[in-house]
Amino acid sequence: MLEPNSDSSQDENSEYADSAKDDLVQLNFEETRVLASLIEKELTTPEYYPMSLNGLVNACNQKNNRLPKTSLDDDQINRAIEDLRIKRLVHRVDLVGSRVPKFQHNAEKELDLIKAERALIAELLNRGPQTGGELNNRADRMFEFDGLQDVEDTLTDMMERTPSLVGLMEARPGQKESRWFHKFAPPPQLEELNDGSAVYVPAPDQRLDQLDNVLSEFNDLKEEVEALRYQVRELTDDFRNFRKQFE
Repeated sequence: MLEPNSDSSQDENSEYADSAKDDLVQLNFEETRVLASLIEKELTTPEYYPMSLNGLVNACNQKNNRLPKTSLDDDQINRAIEDLRIKRLVHRVDLVGSRVPKFQHNAEKELDLIKAERALIAELLNRGPQTGGELNNRADRMFEFDGLQDVEDTLTDMMERTPSLVGLMEARPGQKESRWFHKFAPPPQLEELNDGSAVYVPAPDQRLDQLDNVLSEFNDLKEEVEALRYQVRELTDDFRNFRKQFE
């Protein structure tokens, strides 16, 4: 079993910064759920793949094999699809005889993922951080691994790639095993529940922080403009008073 570094928060932030330097594509929560659902359905129900928008909405919101559970609507899924298309991770397919467009992922080419890797990435995208044992049990429906060691060897290969696709988190309080997480988004945060247990939740969308920064800069600029306008009015009044002295 691989051991994580002792300082969990610093190591996770450092790993995430390293991945950003290596230009690993970054996804928001909706994009991770759409991409994971497409990969999962490709591997588990190929007869229903590629997927229609309606099928993808249902897949993203299904109650099993998803954490957190969601109620994403058509518009949210559509936006995620379009963003993923821009990132070349999803493309539209117009099948002969089909009245609706279908969608399929491009992870095997764009991210250079073999089937075993796609199964593990889909599981991490769909359910968040998990131990090697959990991944071995849950990803088995998508790919038949040769036991836990095979799973961890595959994860290690993905962690050592450039850019790195996965990382290890320190064990949760009261537990011994570390958990693997994907690096397509900032590391998830541990949230304590009222019953004393804890769950991982997606990190806040960085775009919201960027929006807050833009709004703050806009308000600062607005105040500066108002101050300049006031100074101009004062200078105009002073100039008018100065001219009157010579009229």
